[in-house]
Amino acid sequence: MVNMTPKERVLAALRKEELDRPPVAVFTQSATIGQMEALGVYWPEAHSNAEMMAKLGAGQAEILGFEAVRASFCLTAEVEALGARVDPGRKDRTPMLKEHPFKMDPMAEEFDEPNLLSPEEFLKTGRPAVVLKAIELLAERYGDKYPVVAGNTGPFTIAGHLVNTENLVFGILMAPDEVKKWVKAATVICKAYSQALSDAGADVIQMSEPSASTDLLSPDMFNEYVGGYVHESLATVKGAFSCLHICGDTYPILDSMIATGVSALSIEEKVEPKKAVEKVAGRAALVGNVGVVRPLLQGTPDDCAKQGKIVAEAGFNVVSPGCGLSAMISNDNLLALVKAIKG
Repeated sequence: MVNMTPKERVLAALRKEELDRPPVAVFTQSATIGQMEALGVYWPEAHSNAEMMAKLGAGQAEILGFEAVRASFCLTAEVEALGARVDPGRKDRTPMLKEHPFKMDPMAEEFDEPNLLSPEEFLKTGRPAVVLKAIELLAERYGDKYPVVAGNTGPFTIAGHLVNTENLVFGILMAPDEVKKWVKAATVICKAYSQALSDAGADVIQMSEPSASTDLLSPDMFNEYVGGYVHESLATVKGAFSCLHICGDTYPILDSMIATGVSALSIEEKVEPKKAVEKVAGRAALVGNVGVVRPLLQGTPDDCAKQGKIVAEAGFNVVSPGCGLSAMISNDNLLALVKAIKG
């Protein structure tokens, strides 16, 4: 076990094998200003240049000692390719959705049809094509030593970005068939993209579904409007492990997340680590759940080391930040987390 490569350790952890220690890796958004400055590669340019994206995506391993490499850095690449207007962001901020390209307003009974790009066109368009090339570069350069994690966005979140998430959630009560129509259309895109990322060389597809949080949906709503679509677009991917990330307090939906059939669950610190491990009970690998705001952004290196050890001792398979990193998190705090786990 001592002589395992980071890739061997992470993949063994995702298979839920017994190890001397868990790996420590960033499965969600991994870039920070500290890495940008060390590498001379910056946002927003790295969002749309495959060479820069790959270089920055390897920064978590090369600069900080984490045991993975990853691309991309945001949740807007898919919807921009599908027609949404996106602010490219800044050095310290990821891109932001500025305008929804379609209408699904249950209050006005105004519903566009989800006439999206074909999967074949989508994979050749805009930033999804850039991400696919970056994954190829990461696999070519780092794939022997490190697992390549590819991040994408879930179908419910994409549907909300296309028609406005508030309209989508209200639509569950007022126009449920319209909601399902949009989530199904997004699922076609998500499934093709997940498989293409695997084919490009990703070892893990990490799908983020922030709009499926219990802050927005009840557990019953999750089962009807999210679970089956995640299964179809992520759990069926061939050639890679599948990891579902949902923000917020996921304790009430952990069983439903497991039921999607994914390999791993990535969860935030709002779920107490021991309770998460007890409830999941080995039915999926657990990734997380060191707090991104506290301790990683606002705490001290000692705080970060302490929380990392708590997560590891609780039994998480992969120790990781609970959500995407803020670009402002210091190198010192991230290095302390790595050292606490790796020794």
